Amino acid sequence: MPVMELKNVTKTYKMAGGGTFEALRGISASFEAGELVAIVGESGSGKSTLMNAIGGLDSDFGGEIIYEGKNLRNFSTQELVDYHKKSIGFIFQNFNLISHLNLIDNVSMAMTLSNVSEDFRKKRAKELLRKVGLEKHMYKKPDQISGGQKQRVAIARALVNDPDVIIADEPTGALDAETTDTILDMIREIAEEGKLVLMVTHSDKVASHCSRVLRIDNGELISDEQQLDLEYTENTREDIKVKNMSMWKAIKLAFLNMKAKLGRNLLVALGSSIGIMSVVLMLALGKGVTSYVSSTMKSYTNPNITEVHKKSSTQQTTKNPQNMSREEIAKQQQENMAALTGSGTNTGFTKKDIEKLSKIKHVDRYQKGYSSFSLGTNTVKYNNKQASLMMLQTMSDSISKSSIVEGKAPKNNHEIMLDRATADLLGKNILDKEVTLTLKIGEKTITQNFKVTGLYESQSQSSSTVFFTYAGLQDLYKTNQEKLLPNVVYLHTANKDNTKMIKDKVKDLGYTGSMQEQMTEMFTKMLNIITWVLTAIAAVSLVVSAIMILVVLNISVVERTKEIGVLKALGARRKDIRRIFASEAFLIGITSGAIGVVVTYVLGFFINNFTKAAFEVNVVSMTTKYAIAGIVISVVISMIAGILPSNRASKLDPVEALRKE
Repeated sequence: MPVMELKNVTKTYKMAGGGTFEALRGISASFEAGELVAIVGESGSGKSTLMNAIGGLDSDFGGEIIYEGKNLRNFSTQELVDYHKKSIGFIFQNFNLISHLNLIDNVSMAMTLSNVSEDFRKKRAKELLRKVGLEKHMYKKPDQISGGQKQRVAIARALVNDPDVIIADEPTGALDAETTDTILDMIREIAEEGKLVLMVTHSDKVASHCSRVLRIDNGELISDEQQLDLEYTENTREDIKVKNMSMWKAIKLAFLNMKAKLGRNLLVALGSSIGIMSVVLMLALGKGVTSYVSSTMKSYTNPNITEVHKKSSTQQTTKNPQNMSREEIAKQQQENMAALTGSGTNTGFTKKDIEKLSKIKHVDRYQKGYSSFSLGTNTVKYNNKQASLMMLQTMSDSISKSSIVEGKAPKNNHEIMLDRATADLLGKNILDKEVTLTLKIGEKTITQNFKVTGLYESQSQSSSTVFFTYAGLQDLYKTNQEKLLPNVVYLHTANKDNTKMIKDKVKDLGYTGSMQEQMTEMFTKMLNIITWVLTAIAAVSLVVSAIMILVVLNISVVERTKEIGVLKALGARRKDIRRIFASEAFLIGITSGAIGVVVTYVLGFFINNFTKAAFEVNVVSMTTKYAIAGIVISVVISMIAGILPSNRASKLDPVEALRKE
């Protein structure tokens, strides 16, 4: 039974200007194992076209090319892939070795594409390199050996998967006379081992070494001559299981190519890393500043205490001022002023409010409190000096002990605490002395003496403040026939980890937190907006990075067009080619991301050293989350940029690619 049979094979090309050209005109022949067949013809005769069809590189032909009982034209994509991997071996005129791979990897490439284990394919490649006399050159690159040696490597590569058919396209065209004879002897030995060898040539001298000569002219088979009989031995074929190439193998091939052009790829990765570094640095800077503001505000409060206020009318109203009458607007302004000064009735907590708050889960106890703001109505006098008091506030556990810089907190009704700045205005030795307070209590203005037991200092408390005990202030109101309603409640929890949950519940119940918390939230939102705006501006450089990667990968496709043709001839699927170029994009992305993250860490270190020395604060907060995000963003952008080049590479026609110079 013939190894391969050609039945009335035709091939017609469409011409660019219209019309058609018949490259093959009804060629029929059959080939047996152990034949060395020369297909002879001048340039343009159709011999290379016939070889492309037999080799499965071009399935768009008429007639039949029968292999194992099936027409090649009817092979599925996977069947053609398997045909290239297992049944056909190519020996090219210009060798077509992959320059950045050593001889072992070049020979074993078909096995790499077949997902054969590394140990087996290297063993097989070394055996074949010894067989063709290159055992001393196995680890050299193609540009380190002669032309004849390159052709020997090509022969070893064609034999690696032990195919039935070897196609040699002008295998001696680039060799001198002496090397030509050596290569022809090797090819003859291959046929004598039981393989069908089809050798395309225009040289009668080369054809004279063959057992059979087919002459083609103008697309027609004009003669089929048997020159001599070769004695061949039927050998048992290697049982090499061919599979599809894995993703891991594609990544390894991509890594080897990147390694060959290391300088260029590092420059691309470095350029791309600038965008990643900018984005990550902006995020880390924003987090650092936000954390500093938040921690500074929180440092002046007890972490176990939740301060609760009732919502002011401004916060409660949902009505558009444009739709309000003059009377409603005036009433609104009065309520706002009352809420600001602490005299508004709607800002006071009722017994029902307090019961509701005290029942919140994890709240151990509560404290009533009062806070009001005045504009020049409250004053403090000591000897002949007087100072205005803008804030009146009651003591609570929310005031940290570290804020009381001298003395102690007031304990009874006749004791108060002043802020340090106000105390300094009145005199240096004011501690434990009596001062005279003038206060507005309801509608009355009273004057009374109190003992200063402590001095308070906090960066968050910039205005002049006087502190009472809640019982003392309540007694003062009662004495003047006024009723004091608490306008702040302090909720205490034993475990500070529960504080956030309590604060969230307070908001759910329709109350608000302290002014500090509201300011912190406002600053945090502002800083977050600024951070994201700056990050978005920095992200523009990522577009430049993507374009740069796109250009480099496109250049790589052009440079490696012939390599892509070779890979397809050896059995690479479109998916395999896409994976190789996508893997290169992935490696560029992960490298640029890693460089960007490392540079960010280094810059953050120096920036923090400077700000720590100048302002005693670290402003760059680099987190693992930002580092991972930077690398992921880099990889995603690189992969997106690699889509077009990888698709372009996968769609290259192998015949056209192999012709590329």
